[in-house]
This record gives sequence, C-alpha cells and structure tokens, in this order.
Amino acid sequence: MTDLRELLGIRHPIVLAPFGGLSSPALTAAVSDAGGLGSYGLYGYDGQRIRETAAALRRRTDAPFAFNIWLPTGDEVAPGAEHEGHARTLEPFFAAVGIEPPARPEQYLPSLDEQLDAIWDASPAVLSVVFGVPGADLVDEAHRRGIRVVGTATTVAEAVALQDGGVDAVVATGSEAAGHRVSFLRPAEESLVGLFSLLPQVADAVDVPVIAAGGIADRRGVAAAFALGASAVQVGTAFLATAESAANDAHRAAIRSTAADESVLTRAMSGRLSRGAPNRAVREIEASGAIAPFPAQNWLTGRFRAVAGQRGMGELQSLWLGQSAPLATRESADEVFAELTQGVPVSP
Repeated sequence: MTDLRELLGIRHPIVLAPFGGLSSPALTAAVSDAGGLGSYGLYGYDGQRIRETAAALRRRTDAPFAFNIWLPTGDEVAPGAEHEGHARTLEPFFAAVGIEPPARPEQYLPSLDEQLDAIWDASPAVLSVVFGVPGADLVDEAHRRGIRVVGTATTVAEAVALQDGGVDAVVATGSEAAGHRVSFLRPAEESLVGLFSLLPQVADAVDVPVIAAGGIADRRGVAAAFALGASAVQVGTAFLATAESAANDAHRAAIRSTAADESVLTRAMSGRLSRGAPNRAVREIEASGAIAPFPAQNWLTGRFRAVAGQRGMGELQSLWLGQSAPLATRESADEVFAELTQGVPVSP
C-alpha cells in the first residue's frame, strides 16, 4: 500500500480535522509546518472567501494543506416562504443576543461549482470531502491538477463506495468524533459505528490508505489506531482546544468540562446530526420539536451563534466536541502535535 506520507507530501501521519466555521489559518499552518497535514473547512465559503483563505494560508506556510468541502446530498432546501416561520421559532435566541430574526437570503449556501472554481485556482495539496462520493469529473480534475482527493466514511459500505469512486485515501470516522456525522448511504442515526469496530473493518475492505478519526486525543489513541490498520490519524477536538483554533474561551471551557458520557448527538443546531455539548440552545430547540431542514436550520442558528460567539455566550453556540474531550488538555498546537507523534510506530 502507498505510504500516506509520501502520497500527501507530509513527514508525519497526522491530519488536522477540518472545522466548519472554526478553522483558522494559524492552526492549519501550525499543523502543516510541524510536518502533518493542516486542514481547513470551507463550509459556507463563497469563491472570494476561499481565494482569500488560500492566500492567508500561503502567507503563513509553504507546507502542504488540505481544503475540505461538503458535497451536496440532493435534499438541501432552498430559501422559501417557510423561512419566516422557521425564523420565528428561533426568535427567543435572536432576542437573547439583541438582533432581529434575519430576512430570507437569496441562498443558504454557495454552489459547489463556485467553490470548486476557487479551489482549483487555490490548488491545495489535498481536497477532502464529506457527505458523499465525489463525482468522476471532480476526481479527474483534481488529479489532473496534482491534488489528492480524500473521502470520509462512517461505515464500511461508504468506504468501499469512496474507493470505487477513485479517492486516494479514506477517513474512517467513528461515532465518537465531534461535529457532524457525515453519513451518506444510510441515515446518520443508522450509521453510528465506534472507531474500534469501524477502523479494522474498513482497513480490511479497501486498498487505499485509511485515516482514523474519532476519539483520538493523545499518543495512546494514535498507537491504537495504527494497531487497527490506520495509515494516519485525523484529530479534531484536541486541536480545537488550543490557542491557535478559532474556538473562543467558552468553547474551550466546554471541551475541558464535558465528560465522555455527557456529549450529545443532536440535529438542533444545523438540521443534521452532530456531536457536541448540550447547552440551552440545544435543549430548548429539541424541546420545541421544530427543527428546520438543512441548511435552513444551520443558516438561521448561525446568525445568533455568530453574535453569541463574539460575546462568549457558550449557551447559545454550537459547542462541537468529541467523546475524548476530557483528554484535550494541551494548550498549543505544537504541544498536541508532539504528543500525537509519540504514538506513531517507528515504521508505520
């Protein structure tokens, strides 16, 4: 099997998880400069913002980095007459941060084509995707430009589908992981497989390198992942807690105070199943029983979440974190990276 380090142009088999809305050039560059693969989540970014982000990253690092996008699944809703009703349902949260419910936008998300045009211009070393198998045209164009493509699976069947679709590597993400469950063949609630079960089965089922994600926060998790067949690890929460991430103090405090059995899977904040800390927003939205479909819910809550984040109001933010959050004790990206490398076998 191809050595993933050689494939991606990195020295250490450690990948920074991409964070939708919480990525930062500082953290991405820190991981890349340390010899891993820094990743940056582009959820919701239009073409101009993608180009600006690429420029900001290249001002900080000459090392390879990855961009991450969400593939359309076909069931995304467009802004319509129901927007106002969904906004009224969330009115208490807008009031709590002192803003009016937002008017209906022209679109909730930029198009995939717009994002890809900017990504081709930016030419990252790696393009990682979630929520599906990239089309043949996307894979072919990426490869033509020398860009490696990485897909993300929550089940063995998804990993096989990604390999059949021509990706260069597969992220096997266990249900312990923070943030969105990126299942695409079956509903997320029916695809909740822990990493210890998922990883060896994916490694047996595919021939491309497998990157392990979910619940890995220190050298012990890294060593276990390699023992189970991983070629690399992808780490999120441990890096999210560091000073270089875009998380604020309230979010970092939640990471360090939420026990493994206290994190929850919820559709409250985005309309798609995600793992994070329970807070006022999650509890009250779930209790209301009124959750708009994706991406309407994510766009609407994003308006009050942004203000809450600026003010450090953790009860009204999306506090994404994984089940190994209590292990995320290191304060800098370099400290996390140094700890993780101690778990890598001498000759992985």
